[in-house]
Amino acid sequence: MAMIEAAAQQDVSAQPIEARGRWRDAWRVMQRNRLSLFGLGVMGVFIFMGIFAPLLAPYDPLQQELIEKFRSPSLRHPLGQDQLGRDILSRIIHGARISLTAGIAAVVFATTIGTVIGVVAGYVGGWVDSSFMRVMDVLLAFPSILLAIVIVTVLGQGLAKAMLAVGIVSVPQIARVVRATVLSVRERDYVLASRALGATNRRTIFSAVLPNCMGPLIVQATLTLATAILDVAALSFLGLGATAPSPEWGAMLTDAFRAGYGVFVTGQHAILFPGIAIGLSVLAVNFIGDGLRDALDPRRKL
Repeated sequence: MAMIEAAAQQDVSAQPIEARGRWRDAWRVMQRNRLSLFGLGVMGVFIFMGIFAPLLAPYDPLQQELIEKFRSPSLRHPLGQDQLGRDILSRIIHGARISLTAGIAAVVFATTIGTVIGVVAGYVGGWVDSSFMRVMDVLLAFPSILLAIVIVTVLGQGLAKAMLAVGIVSVPQIARVVRATVLSVRERDYVLASRALGATNRRTIFSAVLPNCMGPLIVQATLTLATAILDVAALSFLGLGATAPSPEWGAMLTDAFRAGYGVFVTGQHAILFPGIAIGLSVLAVNFIGDGLRDALDPRRKL
């Protein structure tokens, strides 16, 4: 018994040092991945824009100049003006705050609920595991954007409802990743030692199981963020998320298209630049997720 306690104490004391070394090693790998650094740089710019939008935007994003509608890019308006004469650059800068906040909020919700479901299902097992996973299978059977549209239709339109809908449809991916990790961790020696020392299930989960799920969880959450940003923009484009005059990127696209044929004649920039903002943010998050997946892959050390 004394030997088990000594081994368990040694293992627990070594875990923080090992965790710090693992994350430091992962960061070194990320630094060698140019695409990941590009993604970090782009997301850093968007986050900076969102935080300091009132200081960076040259104009009020809601200020209209109807006689200047669909004005091409110029020195006064580097990205041009939209169908109501509003400065597109200012709206994209302010839209970074709305679009990124909506995507991050949806991912935080999905990560919280999915982690709870995955940990409980994987650690308890049995009929609890089967019940939770069958529900996740049902949610995964539908295309995410289609299910999000149904949920928003039931809950009502609005950006908050769109964030909730995107969060709900993102739960199954998080839950399955966490469950798979818990299944591989719960029979490890340090978990068995924790149980042998009389630790409660709650203490074992938070001290031994959950910390070892953080790598795959962070990777999946990062990749889910890209999908969430795209889904929120798609719902706003369909008129189910943010609505006019909100400078959300998806809403900017649908506002431009509603202007009619003129957007294709003189106002192409009104749909081009918001689309580039959406594409760049999604691409950057995917690059970061791919870099994290490579950096945190335990097979890399082999």
